[in-house]
Parts: sequence; structure tokens; C-alpha cells
Amino acid sequence: MNRDAATRRPWSLLDLDRAFRACWAADTCSPDDLPDWRPDNPSVGHCDITTLVVNDLFGGDLLVADVRRAGSPHGYHWWNRLPNGVDLDLTLEQFQAGEALSPPRTVTRPPGPLPRRHPEYELLRARLTRHLARCRPGGEG
Repeated sequence: MNRDAATRRPWSLLDLDRAFRACWAADTCSPDDLPDWRPDNPSVGHCDITTLVVNDLFGGDLLVADVRRAGSPHGYHWWNRLPNGVDLDLTLEQFQAGEALSPPRTVTRPPGPLPRRHPEYELLRARLTRHLARCRPGGEG
């Protein structure tokens, strides 16, 4: 998947959201979040690699915030700021237990393969590519 593929097909953000929902699974969930992953809340444990796949498609900035649950640190949350300045967070709904996010900070994407979760990133990216190829742009897939 590359930016050229994304610009040739007029996918809406709703198409993209539906495609990710069809592609998230336990085998692409972060091991730290796997105990909380459920099919009825499939975005759990997918913010990091989802953010990177969205960045592959559209560019922009990567945002990260600290997560606190019941006042205690509970990991990090990632999302995108698109080149037009719009924040896009396809996995925000995973937070259903009163978690709080710190103000975000912009981070630079490291070059090369991911040092952590590279196989899951590649699997999610491949699934999304196949799913979008089967879907009709701007409509149900």
C-alpha cells in the first residue's frame, strides 16, 4: 500500500473506518491489551499500528498521549493529524472505562521496520489493502 494507491481511489473516511473494523482482530492486537480485546470493541490494542497504516496512506503527523485509568498510568494512545490539520482517531472508542488522555505530543516516525509489532503492522496493512481492493469506493464493501 502506498500513497499513490490511496490517491487513485476516492475512499471516504467512512470507507476507511469500515475497512479497519473488518481487519482488526486478536492476532493484530497489542499483546499488552489482548486481555481487554473483544469482537464488540475491536479497536482495543490497535491504535499504534492503525496510526501507522493511516500515515502510510495520507502522511501527516503522528500524535501520542499518555493514558491513565483510575489515576494510574495505562499505556499510550496514538492517532493521526492529517496534512489538512484534521485529527483522525479511528480507535478512540476503545476507551470505555473512564480513561483519561494527556495532551498529545507529535512524534517522528522512526525509519525502517518497526522495532516492536512489525509483524502485526504488516498483517493489518495487508488485510486492509485486500479489503479496500474488494470494496466499492464511497459505498458499502
